[in-house]
Amino acid sequence: MQLKVMVTGKNRKIASDISDHLVSDRGYSVIKCASSKEALFNRVPAEMPHIIIICLGDETTETVSVFDVLKECTKMGGITIIVIANDADQKLFINNTKLERMFFMSRPVSLFAFYEKLNEIEKTVEEGQKNGSTLITEFVNPHASDLPPRKHILVVDDDSEQLFNIKEQLKEFYEVTLVPSGEAALKFMSRHRVDLVLLDHMMPVMNGPQVLEHMRMIPALEHVPVVFLTGVTEKDTVVKTLVDYKPQGYIVKPSTKSELVAKIIDIMG
Repeated sequence: MQLKVMVTGKNRKIASDISDHLVSDRGYSVIKCASSKEALFNRVPAEMPHIIIICLGDETTETVSVFDVLKECTKMGGITIIVIANDADQKLFINNTKLERMFFMSRPVSLFAFYEKLNEIEKTVEEGQKNGSTLITEFVNPHASDLPPRKHILVVDDDSEQLFNIKEQLKEFYEVTLVPSGEAALKFMSRHRVDLVLLDHMMPVMNGPQVLEHMRMIPALEHVPVVFLTGVTEKDTVVKTLVDYKPQGYIVKPSTKSELVAKIIDIMG
């Protein structure tokens, strides 16, 4: 089958070589993506690749932390992450990543081991089964789930900077998932339980009221609390939405941490 693969990372030579092999040897659809939070967060939900390959090179704590955004993206569906690195970069990545599950592959790249893993992933996609690997080492982060379960908040906004700001404000108290569109929000909620939705009022394709209308027609979602995120100029429109759809309220952007937390506490306790 033809897998969709996204290739990213600082090591452009490795990324280019891997991309060429995937196209010429395997016939895969390859998407190249810049290694920035904004690029990854915006492109992964849009492309929904089966595999993300991260090609590391001379990393720092800051450059490694960029890939933490993939933790949000991989919640939207089954995505396998493969990290290609030398020993030093692999150690740095393991010590600083928030990703929960990935496969490491050492440089220089063994195409035999790499293709064997790709064969396994093809079977996983086709059969819905997960298989292990003897030639590529899987790493499961032992610190990813140290904290007890917390209330889960889904934040929906087409502005990536706004999303990351809200997560910074709420991550101390809540489990926070970020999605960049109304379609991605509905898809995520069809697979995962959420306790509250912070929903941008104005978005392209499917706006906040349309998302809420869909939620109210789905029994599993009709009682999920929704708070609209809105700009000052949209307040009159939001008032109409409050009357028509009866969400739990709205917050004017940009909001402070105290405003966000106070609203959430008011709704969920």
